[in-house]
Formats: sequence, C-alpha cells, structure tokens
Amino acid sequence: MSEQDCIFCKIVAGELPATIVDRDEHTIAFMDINPATRGHALVVPRLHTPDLLSIDPDELTTVTWAAQRLAARAKERLKADGVNVINSCGAAAWQTVFHFHLHVIPRYQGDPLRLPWLPAPGNPTEIAAAAAAIQAE
Repeated sequence: MSEQDCIFCKIVAGELPATIVDRDEHTIAFMDINPATRGHALVVPRLHTPDLLSIDPDELTTVTWAAQRLAARAKERLKADGVNVINSCGAAAWQTVFHFHLHVIPRYQGDPLRLPWLPAPGNPTEIAAAAAAIQAE
C-alpha cells in the first residue's frame, strides 16, 4: 500500500474524518471505528511506516509514549480496570492497515472481548529450540 492509499495517512493529513483524542509532533491518536471495548483508540506515527519491523526506533518510542498517555487516561477517566496495548505485524498477525499502529484497548471486568490466544502449557523442547533460534548472539 502506498502512502497515497493509506487510510491512516489520510487521517493524519486531515483528508478523512476521525475523532482525535491526542496528538503531538510525532503522533496522532484517534478512536477506532470498530471498537473492541469502550474507549478503544489507535495511536499512529505521523510518518508512514508499514509495520513494527520497519518503524524507526525513535518513532516507535514516541508512539509508545503516546499509547502510555492514552492508557493512563483510559484507566482514570473511563474507569477501565486494565488496558491492552496491541500491535499486529503482518497479515498473519491480523494487521489490516499497513501503517504502524498501536491499539489501546481499555478493559473492564466482564467485558465481552476475548483474544484468540488461550494460554496453555507449551512443549519445553520446542520452547528451548525457538529460544535458541531467536537468542541474541
């Protein structure tokens, strides 16, 4: 997807409407139009970058700080019991808009959101093999 076709770039540029809840020099946060829970918002860098693997580390830091600010406000002002901050990197990980973004999802006791991952014990041999493959050298 090119920057010209990117829905989030169009929101950043003011070409598409969005309910903006936070902005600074490097980021903009707006309400998700398909919210998982009350207060679900997205935080994006103003500069187009497709995903987690391509974002500049300094830009990633600014997006993370903005997500932290928003999460704190959700807990305080929406009385959320907790907050999920989620990034999906790649189509196989449910990324649908290829402009890096963090979902800030307030969580409430008894809310209906169920993430697809259900923790269960893993195979220790497989865990060790994966760890060896990704371990820093």
